[in-house]
Amino acid sequence: MHGPFPIVAGLPAFVDFATSVVDLQSLQAAAASAAASGKRSSLRDRAVALVRMTRPRNRTAERIAADLQRHLGGDRRVLVIGGGTVGSGLDRLYADPAIDVVAFDVYPSANVSFVADAHRIPLADASMDAVIVQAVLEHVLEPAEVVAEIHRVLRPDGLVYADTPFMQQVHEGPYDFTRFTESGHRWLFRRFETIESGVVAGPGVQLAWSVTYAVRGATRSRIAGALCGAVLEPVGHALDRIVPREYAVDGASSVYFYGKRSERTLSPREIVDHYAGAQHRPKRTF
Repeated sequence: MHGPFPIVAGLPAFVDFATSVVDLQSLQAAAASAAASGKRSSLRDRAVALVRMTRPRNRTAERIAADLQRHLGGDRRVLVIGGGTVGSGLDRLYADPAIDVVAFDVYPSANVSFVADAHRIPLADASMDAVIVQAVLEHVLEPAEVVAEIHRVLRPDGLVYADTPFMQQVHEGPYDFTRFTESGHRWLFRRFETIESGVVAGPGVQLAWSVTYAVRGATRSRIAGALCGAVLEPVGHALDRIVPREYAVDGASSVYFYGKRSERTLSPREIVDHYAGAQHRPKRTF
């Protein structure tokens, strides 16, 4: 990428618009529309806000954010990819004065330092102590390229936390491209050493999403779907508490990976052995 870069809503937009799904004109129009609307909200906005208020906390992200605080100590830099809004469970990192949170997204907001496309992160090699990429990788065209960029900007032994959908319906409309099994997600981060990986939300939440989208389709109403989700998602989380981990792996709504930057790459045989679900593991014949 070569400068100068455009300024959108007071923020530099470090995007190669020739190769990105991000369009400069659309970005400028969206920023202008957001500024003009101010604090006005529609019925749909209020329905979506209700869903967020009733949605159970992301305890996995909360736990790992606390672990990051312990491991990072003070005066460290954490990059948040897709940080236009503060991700569920990450509030403590933003509130910690000893951690410098640097966030970016494909649109301007009060939470980001710049606008950028995660396929080309405009930061120096080995400049970050940790990276968080929460509910983002399904929205990029080339997730492996984004993970390679994460590896590049992390310092040796730098940490990464990612959570990504497995069995979820389309959200963000035309900007939704990919899903990952728990094993596929681990393979995506094969140049990282595992600290832990697993399920964020299991089959109960997946069922709640499915019913919510069925109601939305039957009624042709996003508001009805949002209200249905407000009721059913807490029920789904309650159901997930009684589903054993191995069954949750096979039917998860979303999965996560928490690991450390490495120079070693996971092998194909190792990813087969990594599988932690409830289905039969084939015996090796070689």
